[in-house]
Amino acid sequence: MPGDAVRPPRRLLPIGSAAMVPARRDNVVFTAVVTGLVVLGALPILLVVALSGGPGTLVLATALAALPVGPLVACYLWLDRYEPEPRSLLLLGLLWGGFVATAAALLVQGLGGFFVGVTEAASLAVVAPVTEELSKGAFLVLLLWWRRAELDGVLDGIVYAGMVGIGFAFVENILYLAAAYNGTDGMGPGGTEALTATFVVRCLFSPFAHPFFTTFIGIGVGLAVGSRSPAVRVLAPLAGYVLAVLAHGLWNGSTIYGMGSFVAVYVVLMFPALVGLFAIAVWARRSERLMLAAALGDAARQGLLPATDIGWVVDLGARRRARAHARQLGGAAGERTMRDYQQAVIELGFLHHRYLRGTPPPDFALRGQHYVARIRAVRPSIAFPGQVVPTR
Repeated sequence: MPGDAVRPPRRLLPIGSAAMVPARRDNVVFTAVVTGLVVLGALPILLVVALSGGPGTLVLATALAALPVGPLVACYLWLDRYEPEPRSLLLLGLLWGGFVATAAALLVQGLGGFFVGVTEAASLAVVAPVTEELSKGAFLVLLLWWRRAELDGVLDGIVYAGMVGIGFAFVENILYLAAAYNGTDGMGPGGTEALTATFVVRCLFSPFAHPFFTTFIGIGVGLAVGSRSPAVRVLAPLAGYVLAVLAHGLWNGSTIYGMGSFVAVYVVLMFPALVGLFAIAVWARRSERLMLAAALGDAARQGLLPATDIGWVVDLGARRRARAHARQLGGAAGERTMRDYQQAVIELGFLHHRYLRGTPPPDFALRGQHYVARIRAVRPSIAFPGQVVPTR
C-alpha cells in the first residue's frame, strides 16, 4: 500500500471511535441477511428438537451434545490468535450451522425423498453429504461475497468453516442422542445403553467430523481470497465443496456396511486426513508470523509505524509480555491500550500484505487510514519492556 494511500486524516480520532471507519453497506446487508435466516431457521429446528422427546430426554441430549463444543471452539480460537476474527461473525457461523444449515438440509432432503424417492443408503451416502455441505458452505460463500475484507487467507477460511461445522454437529447430535434414547433411530429399543453408544461414537470418537468436512470449503474460500486469478477465485471454493462432499459421503457410506467398515475408514483414511488438515492449519498459523513480519517491515520502511515495534506484535510470547508489562505500569486500562495498539498493527499488517499481493479489498485505503490513525494516536502513550515509560 503506498504511503499516500494510508496517510492519516488531519484530525486523529480516539481509539475505538465508531466514526473512524463507517460501516460498509455490504457489512450491514450481510448481518441483516444472516440474522434473518438464523431466526427463520431456528423456528423449525427448535420445533423438531421439541418433538424429539420429553423434556428430560432433551435436557440430557443437549447436555451431552454440548460437551465437545467447548474443546472444539477452543481449538479454532487457538488457531485464530494472530488476528482474532470478530466474535460476532464467529457466533453467526455457529448459529448458521446450528439453525440455517440444519434446517436447509432437512428441508431439501425431505423434499427430495418425497418427490424423487431414494434408498436409505443413497440418502446417507449421497443426498446428505451434497445437501449438508451445500448448506454449510453457503455461509462461507456469503462471507466471500459480502465480508471479503474479514477473510485474509486459508486460516480464516478454516476457522469460519470450523464454527459452522461445530454448530451443525451440535444440533444434529441432539437429535441423534434423543432418538437413540427413545429407540426411534431404528437401531434397537433405546435406553441408556443406546444413548451411551451414540454418545461415544458421535461426541467422543468423531466430534470433529462436520468441521472436518467443511474445512475443505474453508480452504477453497481462503485460496480464492488470496488469488489474483479469476479462475481460481471461482474454482477453488467449488473444488473445496467437491472434496467436502466426497469426504462426507465416504464417512457416511462406511456406516452402511457395519462398525468394522466404519472403523477401517476412520483409521485408514479419515484420521490421517484429519491430522493432515490440522498440520496445514498449524503451518498456516506459523506462516502468518513470517507474513506479518515481512508486511510490517515494508510498512515501517514507508513510515507507517516504528520498526522496533514489529517484534512485540508478530511474536505471540513477546505480545503477551508486552501486555503484562503494560498491565504492571497502567493497570487494566494500560493493558487495554496495549491490546488496541497491537491489534491495529496486526490489522495493518494483514491489509498491507494483501496490497503487496495485489489482492486488496475495495476499501483498503480507508481501512489503512483508520489503522495508521489508531497507531499514531496511541503510540505515544505506551511503552514496551525496556523502553522509557511515556509521561502524560
